[in-house]
Amino acid sequence: MHIIVCIKQVPDTTEIRIDPVKGTLVREGIPSIMNPDDKGGLELALRFKELYGAQVTVISMGPPQADMILREAFAMGVDRAILLSDRKFAGADTLATSYALAGAIRTLDFDLVIAGRQAIDGDTAQVGPELAEHLDLPQVSYVVGAERLADGRLRVKKENEDSVQTLEVEGKCVLTVLASAFEPRYMQVSGIVDAYSREVEVWSADRLDVDETKLGLSGSPTKVFQSFPKALKAPGKLCEACAEEAVEIMVNTLKEKHLI
Repeated sequence: MHIIVCIKQVPDTTEIRIDPVKGTLVREGIPSIMNPDDKGGLELALRFKELYGAQVTVISMGPPQADMILREAFAMGVDRAILLSDRKFAGADTLATSYALAGAIRTLDFDLVIAGRQAIDGDTAQVGPELAEHLDLPQVSYVVGAERLADGRLRVKKENEDSVQTLEVEGKCVLTVLASAFEPRYMQVSGIVDAYSREVEVWSADRLDVDETKLGLSGSPTKVFQSFPKALKAPGKLCEACAEEAVEIMVNTLKEKHLI
Protein backbone atom coordinates (compact mmCIF):
# COMPACT_ATOMS: atom_id res chain seq x y z
CA MET A 1 0.00 0.00 0.00
CA HIS A 2 1.43 3.36 -1.06
CA ILE A 3 0.02 6.48 0.62
CA ILE A 4 0.72 10.01 -0.62
CA VAL A 5 0.29 12.85 1.87
CA CYS A 6 0.12 16.47 0.70
CA ILE A 7 1.57 18.92 3.21
CA LYS A 8 2.07 22.69 3.23
CA GLN A 9 4.40 25.09 5.02
CA VAL A 10 2.42 27.92 6.66
CA PRO A 11 3.22 30.91 8.91
CA ASP A 12 3.05 30.04 12.62
CA THR A 13 0.87 32.88 13.81
CA THR A 14 -2.70 34.00 14.30
CA GLU A 15 -1.65 37.62 13.79
CA ILE A 16 -1.55 37.50 10.01
CA ARG A 17 -0.30 40.72 8.44
CA ILE A 18 -1.27 41.79 4.93
CA ASP A 19 0.90 43.84 2.58
CA PRO A 20 -1.42 46.81 1.84
CA VAL A 21 0.03 47.29 -1.66
CA LYS A 22 0.39 43.72 -2.93
CA GLY A 23 -2.51 42.25 -0.94
CA THR A 24 -0.36 39.23 -0.02
CA LEU A 25 0.68 37.71 3.30
CA VAL A 26 3.73 39.24 4.97
CA ARG A 27 5.90 36.26 5.93
CA GLU A 28 9.16 38.00 6.88
CA GLY A 29 10.07 37.53 10.52
CA ILE A 30 7.36 34.91 11.07
CA PRO A 31 8.39 31.30 11.79
CA SER A 32 6.91 28.61 9.55
CA ILE A 33 5.45 25.24 10.48
CA MET A 34 3.77 22.25 8.88
CA ASN A 35 0.07 23.03 8.48
CA PRO A 36 -1.77 21.41 11.46
CA ASP A 37 -4.47 19.61 9.46
CA ASP A 38 -1.78 18.25 7.09
CA LYS A 39 0.17 17.03 10.10
CA GLY A 40 -2.94 15.19 11.27
CA GLY A 41 -3.18 13.58 7.83
CA LEU A 42 0.47 12.57 8.05
CA GLU A 43 -0.16 10.97 11.43
CA LEU A 44 -3.02 8.92 9.93
CA ALA A 45 -0.71 7.75 7.13
CA LEU A 46 2.00 6.76 9.60
CA ARG A 47 -0.54 4.77 11.63
CA PHE A 48 -1.45 2.93 8.41
CA LYS A 49 2.26 2.28 7.91
CA GLU A 50 2.53 0.71 11.35
CA LEU A 51 -0.67 -1.32 11.03
CA TYR A 52 -0.58 -2.40 7.40
CA GLY A 53 3.02 -1.97 6.26
CA ALA A 54 2.22 0.97 3.98
CA GLN A 55 4.84 3.12 2.26
CA VAL A 56 4.36 6.86 2.86
CA THR A 57 5.41 9.65 0.48
CA VAL A 58 4.94 13.33 1.29
CA ILE A 59 4.59 16.03 -1.38
CA SER A 60 4.68 19.78 -0.87
CA MET A 61 4.65 22.71 -3.27
CA GLY A 62 6.56 25.80 -2.26
CA PRO A 63 9.87 27.69 -2.17
CA PRO A 64 13.16 25.95 -1.27
CA GLN A 65 12.71 26.68 2.46
CA ALA A 66 9.72 24.30 2.50
CA ASP A 67 12.45 21.64 2.67
CA MET A 68 12.20 22.10 6.46
CA ILE A 69 8.76 20.51 6.85
CA LEU A 70 9.72 17.65 4.53
CA ARG A 71 12.67 16.83 6.78
CA GLU A 72 10.32 17.03 9.75
CA ALA A 73 8.17 14.45 7.96
CA PHE A 74 11.27 12.25 7.49
CA ALA A 75 11.94 12.52 11.23
CA MET A 76 8.37 11.40 11.92
CA GLY A 77 8.81 8.29 9.77
CA VAL A 78 7.95 8.88 6.10
CA ASP A 79 9.77 6.97 3.36
CA ARG A 80 10.02 9.57 0.58
CA ALA A 81 9.72 13.35 0.26
CA ILE A 82 9.10 15.44 -2.87
CA LEU A 83 9.17 19.24 -3.11
CA LEU A 84 7.56 20.90 -6.12
CA SER A 85 9.56 24.09 -6.51
CA ASP A 86 9.65 26.18 -9.66
CA ARG A 87 9.00 29.85 -10.50
CA LYS A 88 6.25 28.58 -12.81
CA PHE A 89 4.24 27.65 -9.67
CA ALA A 90 4.41 31.19 -8.20
CA GLY A 91 1.14 32.98 -7.54
CA ALA A 92 -0.96 29.82 -7.71
CA ASP A 93 -4.46 29.88 -6.24
CA THR A 94 -6.10 26.70 -4.93
CA LEU A 95 -7.06 25.46 -8.41
CA ALA A 96 -3.56 25.86 -9.85
CA THR A 97 -2.02 24.39 -6.69
CA SER A 98 -4.22 21.31 -6.75
CA TYR A 99 -3.58 20.93 -10.51
CA ALA A 100 0.19 20.90 -9.95
CA LEU A 101 -0.06 18.45 -7.05
CA ALA A 102 -2.29 16.17 -9.13
CA GLY A 103 0.23 16.32 -11.98
CA ALA A 104 2.93 15.05 -9.63
CA ILE A 105 0.73 12.37 -8.08
CA ARG A 106 -0.27 11.01 -11.50
CA THR A 107 3.38 10.13 -12.17
CA LEU A 108 3.46 7.90 -9.06
CA ASP A 109 1.93 4.51 -8.32
CA PHE A 110 -0.34 5.06 -5.29
CA ASP A 111 -3.31 3.62 -3.42
CA LEU A 112 -4.46 6.49 -1.22
CA VAL A 113 -4.05 10.28 -1.12
CA ILE A 114 -4.38 12.17 2.17
CA ALA A 115 -4.46 15.94 2.71
CA GLY A 116 -5.43 18.24 5.55
CA ARG A 117 -8.92 19.70 5.61
CA GLN A 118 -7.56 23.23 5.09
CA ALA A 119 -4.50 25.41 5.58
CA ILE A 120 -4.43 27.98 8.38
CA ASP A 121 -3.10 30.72 6.08
CA GLY A 122 -5.92 30.52 3.51
CA ASP A 123 -8.74 28.59 5.25
CA THR A 124 -10.38 27.70 1.92
CA ALA A 125 -10.59 23.89 2.35
CA GLN A 126 -10.52 23.68 -1.46
CA VAL A 127 -7.22 22.01 -2.41
CA GLY A 128 -8.13 18.50 -1.20
CA PRO A 129 -11.51 18.30 -2.98
CA GLU A 130 -10.06 19.91 -6.14
CA LEU A 131 -7.22 17.38 -6.04
CA ALA A 132 -9.78 14.56 -6.06
CA GLU A 133 -11.53 16.12 -9.06
CA HIS A 134 -8.27 16.46 -11.02
CA LEU A 135 -7.45 12.81 -10.28
CA ASP A 136 -11.04 11.68 -10.95
CA LEU A 137 -11.19 9.94 -7.56
CA PRO A 138 -13.88 9.64 -4.89
CA GLN A 139 -13.27 11.80 -1.83
CA VAL A 140 -14.20 11.92 1.84
CA SER A 141 -13.66 15.22 3.66
CA TYR A 142 -13.59 16.10 7.38
CA VAL A 143 -12.16 12.67 8.24
CA VAL A 144 -11.82 11.81 11.94
CA GLY A 145 -11.08 8.08 11.64
CA ALA A 146 -10.09 5.45 9.08
CA GLU A 147 -9.20 1.78 8.94
CA ARG A 148 -8.42 -0.72 6.22
CA LEU A 149 -10.75 -3.72 5.95
CA ALA A 150 -9.67 -7.26 5.09
CA ASP A 151 -10.92 -6.92 1.50
CA GLY A 152 -8.88 -3.74 0.92
CA ARG A 153 -11.74 -1.27 1.30
CA LEU A 154 -11.48 1.67 3.68
CA ARG A 155 -13.93 2.32 6.49
CA VAL A 156 -13.87 6.05 7.10
CA LYS A 157 -15.49 8.21 9.77
CA LYS A 158 -16.49 11.68 8.59
CA GLU A 159 -17.51 14.51 10.90
CA ASN A 160 -20.66 16.39 9.96
CA GLU A 161 -22.04 19.48 11.67
CA ASP A 162 -24.05 17.51 14.22
CA SER A 163 -23.08 13.87 13.65
CA VAL A 164 -20.36 11.42 12.60
CA GLN A 165 -20.98 9.46 9.40
CA THR A 166 -19.34 6.09 8.63
CA LEU A 167 -18.58 5.34 4.97
CA GLU A 168 -16.87 2.51 3.11
CA VAL A 169 -14.73 3.36 0.09
CA GLU A 170 -13.51 0.90 -2.52
CA GLY A 171 -10.39 1.57 -4.59
CA LYS A 172 -8.23 4.67 -4.68
CA CYS A 173 -9.59 7.79 -3.01
CA VAL A 174 -8.69 11.15 -1.45
CA LEU A 175 -9.22 11.84 2.26
CA THR A 176 -9.04 15.28 3.89
CA VAL A 177 -8.34 15.10 7.61
CA LEU A 178 -9.13 17.11 10.73
CA ALA A 179 -6.06 17.75 12.91
CA SER A 180 -8.10 17.46 16.10
CA ALA A 181 -8.73 13.76 15.43
CA PHE A 182 -5.08 12.65 15.05
CA GLU A 183 -2.53 13.73 17.66
CA PRO A 184 0.76 13.84 15.72
CA ARG A 185 3.72 11.93 17.11
CA TYR A 186 6.88 13.62 18.33
CA MET A 187 10.05 13.37 16.30
CA GLN A 188 12.69 11.03 17.74
CA VAL A 189 16.26 12.30 18.15
CA SER A 190 17.54 9.51 15.92
CA GLY A 191 14.86 10.44 13.37
CA ILE A 192 15.95 14.09 13.34
CA VAL A 193 19.57 13.10 12.75
CA ASP A 194 18.55 10.69 10.00
CA ALA A 195 16.28 13.28 8.36
CA TYR A 196 19.21 15.45 7.37
CA SER A 197 21.00 12.59 5.68
CA ARG A 198 17.97 11.80 3.48
CA GLU A 199 17.28 13.23 0.03
CA VAL A 200 14.37 15.59 -0.52
CA GLU A 201 13.59 15.28 -4.22
CA VAL A 202 13.06 18.67 -5.85
CA TRP A 203 10.80 18.54 -8.91
CA SER A 204 10.36 21.35 -11.41
CA ALA A 205 7.30 21.80 -13.62
CA ASP A 206 9.03 19.75 -16.34
CA ARG A 207 8.68 16.61 -14.18
CA LEU A 208 4.90 16.86 -13.93
CA ASP A 209 2.09 15.52 -16.09
CA VAL A 210 0.55 18.99 -16.66
CA ASP A 211 -0.33 21.74 -19.11
CA GLU A 212 1.98 24.55 -17.97
CA THR A 213 -0.54 27.23 -18.95
CA LYS A 214 -2.63 26.01 -15.99
CA LEU A 215 0.16 26.56 -13.45
CA GLY A 216 0.97 29.52 -11.23
CA LEU A 217 -0.56 32.95 -11.61
CA SER A 218 -1.51 32.48 -15.27
CA GLY A 219 -3.45 29.32 -14.42
CA SER A 220 -5.26 30.87 -11.46
CA PRO A 221 -8.82 32.09 -12.12
CA THR A 222 -9.02 33.59 -8.61
CA LYS A 223 -7.86 37.21 -8.50
CA VAL A 224 -7.58 38.93 -5.11
CA PHE A 225 -9.10 42.42 -5.26
CA GLN A 226 -8.30 43.35 -1.66
CA SER A 227 -7.01 41.59 1.46
CA PHE A 228 -7.09 42.89 5.00
CA PRO A 229 -6.96 41.46 8.54
CA LYS A 230 -10.13 41.25 10.59
CA ALA A 231 -10.67 44.47 12.53
CA LEU A 232 -10.42 44.22 16.30
CA LYS A 233 -13.58 44.88 18.28
CA ALA A 234 -13.66 47.93 20.49
CA PRO A 235 -13.50 47.15 24.23
CA GLY A 236 -16.90 46.64 25.81
CA LYS A 237 -18.47 48.79 28.52
CA LEU A 238 -19.10 47.18 31.91
CA CYS A 239 -22.16 48.38 33.81
CA GLU A 240 -23.27 47.32 37.27
CA ALA A 241 -27.04 47.51 37.56
CA CYS A 242 -30.12 45.64 38.65
CA ALA A 243 -32.15 43.71 36.08
CA GLU A 244 -34.52 46.60 35.29
CA GLU A 245 -31.71 49.12 34.89
CA ALA A 246 -29.69 46.67 32.78
CA VAL A 247 -32.59 46.24 30.36
CA GLU A 248 -32.97 50.01 30.07
CA ILE A 249 -29.24 50.46 29.41
CA MET A 250 -29.24 47.79 26.68
CA VAL A 251 -32.33 49.20 24.98
CA ASN A 252 -30.93 52.74 25.01
CA THR A 253 -27.58 51.51 23.64
CA LEU A 254 -29.27 49.65 20.78
CA LYS A 255 -31.31 52.76 19.98
CA GLU A 256 -28.17 54.91 19.94
CA LYS A 257 -26.65 52.54 17.39
CA HIS A 258 -29.90 52.59 15.36
CA LEU A 259 -30.24 48.83 15.74
CA ILE A 260 -33.80 49.12 17.04
